[in-house]
Amino acid sequence: MKPNKSVILAIESSCDETAAAVVVDGKKILSNVINSQVRLHAKYGGVVPELASRRHIETISYVVTEALEVSNMTLDDITTVAVTKGPGLIGSLLVGISFAKSVAYSKNIPLIGVNHLKGHIYAAQLENDVAYPYISLLVSGGHTELYIVKNHNDFTLLGRTRDDAAGEAFDKVSKLVGLGYPGGVVIDKMSKSGDETFHKFPRAMLNKGSFDFSFSGLKTSFRNYVIDKPDDFLESRMNDIVASFQEAIVDVLVFKSFRALKKYGIKNLVISGGVAANSRLREKALAEGKKHGVEVTIPSKILCTDNAAMIAAAAYHDDAQESVAGLTLNAVSRYYIY
Repeated sequence: MKPNKSVILAIESSCDETAAAVVVDGKKILSNVINSQVRLHAKYGGVVPELASRRHIETISYVVTEALEVSNMTLDDITTVAVTKGPGLIGSLLVGISFAKSVAYSKNIPLIGVNHLKGHIYAAQLENDVAYPYISLLVSGGHTELYIVKNHNDFTLLGRTRDDAAGEAFDKVSKLVGLGYPGGVVIDKMSKSGDETFHKFPRAMLNKGSFDFSFSGLKTSFRNYVIDKPDDFLESRMNDIVASFQEAIVDVLVFKSFRALKKYGIKNLVISGGVAANSRLREKALAEGKKHGVEVTIPSKILCTDNAAMIAAAAYHDDAQESVAGLTLNAVSRYYIY
């Protein structure tokens, strides 16, 4: 049984964002504070785990305090503490978990460990009333997966990446040609003034029955294409090249999502995760939805990135008894939804 009013303090520290939020009844966001480490890791072209966990230690107290202040709440108003338990970087996760344990213990309130992937899926429900069942495309820097979501906590995995996630492919390609980090953001911006038909990169497993994904070959194809090109050509046509690369990723994501919708006779699609902020993916998915009579729901961009409000939403709906954790809660680096 949920209390008459649920006020969840949620903490997210799975990678390189330190985040805290206060959410009422799994829906009303009173605060959603995110401290990004992008500048810290940009010079390395990716997240350095040791640096990430150290920065979480330095900032988590301030982030939680700000979340409480913005929400006009105190710890005495909080009914539940929720925290990401995995998947993610172990050192980063442990910072958030340790802090959440201390709050739950000191205030004698329940502690819920949340699957980060469920958080991304539930992000859409913070802003929208999503009808069940729906197909969920979860696409981020570390994950690319398709699920059927039949109801709260009823997930069926249809497919996932066999190698690189879509966001990982963006980052690696961006680093390869020196465009900067995070790669997905840079490539998205450059692609807006590029021609996505300039070069036909391969669409891995597009015509097979599997709902699994693979982007490693696409990344290699990109490398093979640019490696022997003269600098002046790359400089003049880079927007077109990355737009073509982006289109190859988006085509596969949209194609497989709509194949799943058709196969299972479902008319609702939810796209979430960091790559869901990609403007071309949003544009193409919404256009396909309109064409096929499918309701496509994508969270606002702030809720696509790692944030704590989505962790609160998942915690509120995850009312299974085993989800309430004790002080033995530990971090899990690899963690899927089955």
